[in-house]
Amino acid sequence: MHSLFARTAVALVAVGMIGLTSFAPAAHADAIDTIAKSGVVRIGVFEDYPPFGSIGPDMSPHGYDIDVAGLIGKALGAKVQLVQVTGDNRMAYLADHKVDMLLSVGETPERAKVIDFSQPYAPYYLAVFGPKTLRVKNAGDLAGKTVSVARGTLEDLSITKVAPPSAVIKRFDDPNGAISAFLSGQAQLMVVGNDVGATILARHPANDPEQKFELFSSPDHVGLNKNEPRLKMKIDEAVAKAKKDGSMNAISQKWLRAPLPADL
Repeated sequence: MHSLFARTAVALVAVGMIGLTSFAPAAHADAIDTIAKSGVVRIGVFEDYPPFGSIGPDMSPHGYDIDVAGLIGKALGAKVQLVQVTGDNRMAYLADHKVDMLLSVGETPERAKVIDFSQPYAPYYLAVFGPKTLRVKNAGDLAGKTVSVARGTLEDLSITKVAPPSAVIKRFDDPNGAISAFLSGQAQLMVVGNDVGATILARHPANDPEQKFELFSSPDHVGLNKNEPRLKMKIDEAVAKAKKDGSMNAISQKWLRAPLPADL
């Protein structure tokens, strides 16, 4: 699932849930106590969202979020139970306590009314990608160059806002069309999310693509039910430790083919 579409779907579900919160069960056991008692932490992840989560050749989940789930499980002293979720059902899974937390959640004001967030653990952003041989370091360098993008998306809006008048923006009906145009040479550059960009970098080395510059940033957080301060503190501590000791950067290099941003 393309991450922007997944995020949009989750946002709509979150908005719909705001009106339901008053009807939620009044009390649940503290999540930390439940996890400690069972020895298991249930973490909702996408399994069709590479490189954050997908099924590998050995038929087991692999990806950035899978590795982060392992870090969280270790910090909680619990066995990790990965729960496959979709953009449509994952907010309900969290509200119904079918999972203890969700990964790959972008923070928005609407979602903040429904759930809490850890500190960010992964970068998510839109970026301009192109071959290493093409010198492009900023929006000004797009002058006279062709850029492929999916029509009407956040990618389209973001690049249109900053591109100089002489840049040629080629718009396609969907992200796959924009990617194909770049890979086939119809466009010199493309605008996609860093998740899609990392996958292309891994699968198409002959095109020798690289990330040129960022356009729009919305980092990933761990999503939690509200009023779970002890669980939030534990997760924040685990994320902070992984950033400090370099293990989160190693995960970013492994799956996103880019270092963890210094300001994350």
